[in-house]
Amino acid sequence: MQAVYSHVNLRKALSAPNIVGKSVGFVPTMGALHHGHLSLVKQAKSANDIVVCSIFVNPTQFNNADDLAKYPRLLEQDLALLRQVDCDFVYLPEVSDLYPNGTHADTFDFGALASVMEGKYRPGHFQGVATVVKRLFNAVQPTRAYFGEKDYQQLAIIRALVNMENLPVEVIGCETQRETDGLAMSSRNLRLNPALRHAAPAIYESLLNLKANHHIKSLEKARTKAIEEINSHPNLAVEYLSIVNAETLQDITHWDEAKHARACTAVYAGDIRLIDNIALY
Repeated sequence: MQAVYSHVNLRKALSAPNIVGKSVGFVPTMGALHHGHLSLVKQAKSANDIVVCSIFVNPTQFNNADDLAKYPRLLEQDLALLRQVDCDFVYLPEVSDLYPNGTHADTFDFGALASVMEGKYRPGHFQGVATVVKRLFNAVQPTRAYFGEKDYQQLAIIRALVNMENLPVEVIGCETQRETDGLAMSSRNLRLNPALRHAAPAIYESLLNLKANHHIKSLEKARTKAIEEINSHPNLAVEYLSIVNAETLQDITHWDEAKHARACTAVYAGDIRLIDNIALY
């Protein structure tokens, strides 16, 4: 595995005669890698000739400076894990490499897609995500890029970005990877103390109950019950739980309003913010 620290050197490496013309799979990450990330690398490996993984904690997508400061950084461990799954290149840019003119996000108009859920509670978040993803795509020039469905709204935003900017990359959404007790794998899980880690699986349990009971109750009653189930744990507090059209991400008020619906939630475990979602039908 070759580590590359600038987009100039990355382009040089990927322009080598033995690589030109080969398909490139790309997995962008913020590090603190877990088996969810590694599953993306494996999927990229299975469908492409070359795999690039980036590790970059993107400052413009954090609207909370404390959250940025506390985000886990475990580079040596990450590199060891990537070697285990035969990643070909790891791109490790400095902030100045992706933001040569200062850490400011570009402006994109995603309309209603970005005004709900994460967009509502994390102002500016998707501007930062779109900015860094576009710049990473320009650096890597991948054939395909792989993203987990845990960040379902982010996946929708990135697909919209690719369409808006006419970027020549296929975006592949990959199933959420979970711990044995159902908790969605996340780098933030490393920050959970034992009590919070014990409580956190209740998030997915409530989503499973919601899925099992959809159509039995009115949508709003089912949503309210799921919120109450999560909030019944003293260490958990729901920020939002939305039942949305899986394509538009807009709230639905009746079960028959959308061909496919998804329940998406953000929950605080102590001061650590966890997100999850599930397809309802």
